[in-house]
Parts: sequence; structure tokens; C-alpha cells
Amino acid sequence: MATQKLYAGAKLREMRQRLELTQKDFAAKLGVSLPYLNQMENNNRPVSTTVVLALAQEFGMDVTELNAGDSERLVSDMREAMADPVFADDAPPLADLRLTASNAPALARAFLTLHRAYRQTHERLASLDEALGREDARIQASPWEEVRDFFHYCDNYIDAVDHAAEHFAATGDIRAAALAELERAGVSVRQSEIEGLRHFDAEAGVLHLSNRSAPQTQLFQMLLQVALLRQNTLLEATLDFAKFQSEEARAIAKIGLANYFAGAALMPYTRFLEAAQSCRHDLELLAIRFGASIEQVAHRLSTLQRPGAKGVPFFFVRVDQAGTITKRHSATRLQFARFGGACPLWNVHRAFETPGRFLRQLAETPDGVRYISLARDVSKPGGSFGAPVRRYAISLGCEVRHADALVYADGLDVSQDSAYEPIGISCRICERKDCHQRSVPPLERRLTINTDQRGVLPYEVS
Repeated sequence: MATQKLYAGAKLREMRQRLELTQKDFAAKLGVSLPYLNQMENNNRPVSTTVVLALAQEFGMDVTELNAGDSERLVSDMREAMADPVFADDAPPLADLRLTASNAPALARAFLTLHRAYRQTHERLASLDEALGREDARIQASPWEEVRDFFHYCDNYIDAVDHAAEHFAATGDIRAAALAELERAGVSVRQSEIEGLRHFDAEAGVLHLSNRSAPQTQLFQMLLQVALLRQNTLLEATLDFAKFQSEEARAIAKIGLANYFAGAALMPYTRFLEAAQSCRHDLELLAIRFGASIEQVAHRLSTLQRPGAKGVPFFFVRVDQAGTITKRHSATRLQFARFGGACPLWNVHRAFETPGRFLRQLAETPDGVRYISLARDVSKPGGSFGAPVRRYAISLGCEVRHADALVYADGLDVSQDSAYEPIGISCRICERKDCHQRSVPPLERRLTINTDQRGVLPYEVS
């Protein structure tokens, strides 16, 4: 198989600008001519082996970042945006989207922001009480989506927060450390009969934890409160860097960062990565060893993207019973639909039918990339008779080339073509012609309708 050429012009430009070097100075340090560097930055030439080595030796760069997934994420997000009916007759070909994502990523993100604003304006106008009855109706990004995109494009890894959490956890007994840190802040901890998981009474200096929660949930909530009280300066600095558009988005992101700190303290990066590798990513063993839940472990595995010490690149997703994605992240080439649900052929939807069991699936996406996907339900009981049960399913997976690193791949014949189930991202951007679960026609394909014949679908995809 021919070696794939590496085009990383945007990454080179970004690094040069971060170092505050001119093209001439940067070219000299890389040992290439100025015209050659210019061509690489504009993706007219691939990045040469000499340049890759120079980046590692001269600047200590983790060269795997040159092939990071930002471009694939942007392509996937733009394709989904282009599935909007407003682009029905003008959707650009996939090749153009890839060129835009690799050559002009800032323009691609601006387009996505504009399309998001258009969608929300359209939804507002569809509701008269929103369009006419409220004075505060305004066009801006949904705070929730803005925060989700922030973590999405950070590779779900926040370096400063992760290192701070690892330093905090170095003391040993994480529960004792959390209690001691809260005591220094003048806060006592009580198990109480409360609604929800946590209630902090700042005036009384008391952190109430639900006595119905599992021990690992209580510990996680303690660590989250530690982050909010004792790591506030770090969290605020990170939020300043993100430049959110609204106070609501900033507040949501702060909770997200505090959650991130809690998970990273409960499962410190270096120790957790070594444990994951030694047990071949057995989620149950890791949950027992680190006193965490299965969902917490799966989510943490998807964040192990520290430069110079990366783990297996996983995707992680959580869906509700309606198939709506409530959490999503991918360090792989697989990207998730920004709107609506996931592909119905994906095993994550079947997890609700087999509670308490891990389901394994070998899957292939339309681009030919093959994955191993693990799914399980993570139902959360209310803690008393009659209390509502929150039901979710999670999926964790990676490209099949990492199968040897997963205990869940044992016994699966990854070399057998027929073992792979065809899955997609969403019907609008899935190019499969013969999918029996297709709900809407694919973008960029003409349809043929035969009134004298009916197959699985009421049309044929050209």
C-alpha cells in the first residue's frame, strides 16, 4: 500500500505564529528554503521527513500532532451543516470541504458558527412566542453547544487542569486529600437526604452529599467541589483563554472543567494510563482499582491525549433512550452527528436491550475505516422506590489496528471482512446506497423513483 503523504500547512503556520517567527527564520531552523516552507504552509507540498525530524529535534514537537483529527472533525461538521436543505442545490463536493478544512480551518469554523446562528434564527422564527413575544430574543450560539465544541476541539484534553489534578492526587489517599483540602477551605462534608447529588451551602460552609449516591459518585462530587473552591484561579484562567460568547456558556464550561479536574484526580494521568495498558483497557478492573464508575473510566480513557504520552485514541459517546447523543468525543477519525441521533446500526442502541452486559461490535464506516466498538447500558437508579431511573448507554471504541491493546478484542476475527457491520454517522452524510435503516436520502446523491417497483426504500440512490 502506498505511503500516505502528510499535508499539515495549517499546523505549521500555527506553530510558526505561536513561536513568533518569520517564514524566513522558521525555514532556516527547519533546514529548508523559504519557497519550500511557503509551499508546505499552503499545502502545495507535503511535509517532508526532514521537516518532521527538525520539528521534533529543534522544537521538541510531538509530531503526531501534525496528523491530529481537527481536519477530519471540521470535514464531518461541515458535511453535516451542508446537509441542511438550504444547501440542497449548492453543496460543494467532499474534496472542496477537505481542502477548506486543511488550508483554511479558521474559515471553516467561521462557516460553522454562521450556520449554527442561521439554524437557531430559523428555529426562533418557527416559534411565534420566541420571535414576537420576547424582548430578549437574540442570535447567538447555544451555550451548551458552544461548550461542547470547546472540549471537542481541545481533543477533550485540558493540559493545565490535567496536570494540576495529577499533582493533587500525588498525595496518595484521594478521599483523605479531598477532605483535607475542603477542611482548609473551611468546609465540612455531610451525607444528607437531598435532591440531586450535591448541595454546597457556602454560608454555613457545609457540602451536602446525597446519602443515596454510590461511594464513587460521592467522592467525585467532593473532588468537583475541591476544584471549584481550591482551583478557581486555574479554572478562570482557562475560561479567559476560551473566550466564550455568553456568561451562561462560561458557567457551563466552569462546571465542565471542574468535572474534568475531578475525573483526572480520581484517575491520575500517568498512573491511569499505565494501569489501562497493563490490563488491556479492562473497564471493570479499572473501575475497581480507581474507585470509579464504568462511565467515568470510559470517559477518562477518551481524554488520554497528552502530548508525548498519548494513550490509545478512543471515541466515547453516551446516548439516551431516544438515541439522542448527550456526550460525545472522538480522538479517532470517527466523528459524531452534531444534531440528532447516531446511526441506528451501531451497537450502542442495542445496549438497552441487554442491561449489565458489554456488547462488542466490529464496524466499518463509509470511508473504509474499521473500528471495534464496546457498548453497555449505564442506568442510574433514583435511590428510592418510585424515584425515576435515568437510562443511558455508552460506547467506547477505537480503530481496529489497536485491537491487540483491548481485552475486548479477544476471540474476534478482525481479519474477516464479513465480521464488520456497516455503520455511518448520520443518514444525511452517509453515502451507503443499500442501507435498510436509512431514514432520509444522502447528500450529494441523486435519487431515482420507480413508480412500478418498491424496494426497502421508496427510492434508489444513484
